[in-house]
Amino acid sequence: MSRFLIIPDRNHLAESLSLSARYNLGFEFNDFFLPDVLDDSALCLSVIRQYKEAGLPSLCTCHGDFFDVLVFSEDARIRHISEMRILQSLKIAEQIGASSVIFHTNHNPMLKAETYIQGWLSKNEDFWSHILEEQPHLNIYIENMFDDSPQMLRMLSERLCRFANYGVCYDYAHAALSGVPNEIWSSTLAPYIRHIHINDNDLTSDLHLAVGDGKINWDHFILERTRYFPNATVLIETTSLENQRRSIDFLSSKGLL
Repeated sequence: MSRFLIIPDRNHLAESLSLSARYNLGFEFNDFFLPDVLDDSALCLSVIRQYKEAGLPSLCTCHGDFFDVLVFSEDARIRHISEMRILQSLKIAEQIGASSVIFHTNHNPMLKAETYIQGWLSKNEDFWSHILEEQPHLNIYIENMFDDSPQMLRMLSERLCRFANYGVCYDYAHAALSGVPNEIWSSTLAPYIRHIHINDNDLTSDLHLAVGDGKINWDHFILERTRYFPNATVLIETTSLENQRRSIDFLSSKGLL
């Protein structure tokens, strides 16, 4: 069975490490995607040092920058800044010893024109092909964000799956907000899913509730996980320790932990 991860709380790191040790959980770092943090190299190094000196789990991943990151923009300057932020994220992941970095699709689901879709696909393929080839030691996972269906991520994955270090980060809660049944998302992206984000919501807003505290059908998730992505790692994507504990208790009651 694949491993689960939590987001470590740097201000209560001993408690995060205790949870990790008790349930064999990895860490996914959420400290390094804020522009103010990325622009402060001394702070980045300080946070990395704090984590490494405390001792880290054997499995660590890192969420890359995603705010206004548009590698497919028509504006060359925006593409340049987006590339800079992505390269910063990859460097930090290397420094902290993370095996994988997560980025977002970030496309606008309101734009349906074929020219937009094909432009998004071609620019993403060109950009990520270069990054994947240059960074073979890091797994790079692309996560569904605003996506209202799995189709664009599927088409991109068909173009990038030739790289062994490419995969989809399937955000199950985001998919639950899309209007397309999760089972369709799961079956469509199944060949490419290597990492999963789970939290709960009211099927209307992205609330990041503890797993089991909202309206997502977790019995369906269990069936889909068994059928479509049994080996994918799973992040419990809630930030507070209390919500992490509630999620762990719920998942344990379902036989997942």
